[in-house]
Amino acid sequence: MKEIPTELIDQLLEGYENPEDITGEDGILKQLTKSILERALNSELSHHLGYSKYAVEGKNSGNSRNGKTSKIIKSDHGELALSIPRDRKGTFEPQIVKKGQRRFTGFDDKILSMYARGMTARDIQDHLHEIYGVEVSADLISSVTDGILDEVREWQNRLLDPVYPIVYFDALRLKIRDEGVVINKSVYLAIGVGMDGKKDILGIWLSKDEGAKFWLSIFTDLHNRGLQDIFIACVDGLRGLPEAIESVFPRTEVQLCIVHMVRNSLKYVSYKDRKKLAADLKEIYRAITISQAEAALAAFKTRWDAQYPMISKSWEQNWPRLIPFFAYPIEIRKAIYTTNAIESLNNTLRKVTKNRNSFPNDDAAIKLLYMALKNAMKKWTMPIRDWSQAVHQFSIRFGDRVPL
Repeated sequence: MKEIPTELIDQLLEGYENPEDITGEDGILKQLTKSILERALNSELSHHLGYSKYAVEGKNSGNSRNGKTSKIIKSDHGELALSIPRDRKGTFEPQIVKKGQRRFTGFDDKILSMYARGMTARDIQDHLHEIYGVEVSADLISSVTDGILDEVREWQNRLLDPVYPIVYFDALRLKIRDEGVVINKSVYLAIGVGMDGKKDILGIWLSKDEGAKFWLSIFTDLHNRGLQDIFIACVDGLRGLPEAIESVFPRTEVQLCIVHMVRNSLKYVSYKDRKKLAADLKEIYRAITISQAEAALAAFKTRWDAQYPMISKSWEQNWPRLIPFFAYPIEIRKAIYTTNAIESLNNTLRKVTKNRNSFPNDDAAIKLLYMALKNAMKKWTMPIRDWSQAVHQFSIRFGDRVPL
């Protein structure tokens, strides 16, 4: 980048005594932006015509300057009133401020950034007016954010890796207007851990009902996009999910989230018993072997069934989906012990959706969730903990299913 001479900067700043003189409504930065843009526009027109202003080459050239038009654009420094030069034939197409362009530099990025953090259209309008002195309409904000939908569709249809050793599945609920009525819809999420140990969001799906039929469509979509094998699917007991995944990926082992099991169990427990009961549950899921876990569950029943019989019943009913966990060494247990990876993501999504009582349509919900997910994924730069040891265990347990 070409450095601006300090002498020129000193000359420009001469006479300015406070920050408002520089960054304010009529400050030097705004004046400079206007002057530089107008000078660049005039240079573009000279290049288009093939001669500079007042040059003799312009005589009888067939085209010439034809005055200027006024145009107001929104910028980081507020609204700028620009004079746009014209040519007589109307063939001049400026590039630095294009025809129809009403915003300049990072203005759209600011709108997208605020939207991705959960700010409503009204919040964004108020913020832009307060910081930049710019009035924007709700339609403008919607237009800017709607531009992300093409990116969402491309992302949602991208090819996936053939193998994800671990995939976490979950759903959250949002209120969305559908056929004139606001209803609860489920947002389904899948986070895959690739062979490099790094997390990736495989997709977002929306549906009115949470059940086997829709889960089947999700797994079919993942398969059609190139996903051939999942070693372990970590789930939160979602209705119909285990059966659906096994129909598309029959060799996948389904593991219920231990932490969810514990939380659901503690719902039934009085405050004075929670600490002792939680400690006894820990004896079950911290067991070294399945036989030790079964013995701990039997001891739990003896101690607590008289007060809370529904807890041991729940663990027994879900036992076939819990025992895969006990067959793994500590390196893999750490990765599949809980769906905290997706729970943390859900917490992020809830933060950005909490300011909205409901969404006007599915697209409005999807574009906000996608932008929030993009922000979250920026932090996923490292493999999950102890991943190299986990890969070694995978290669032993799953053999030729592990890609070289």
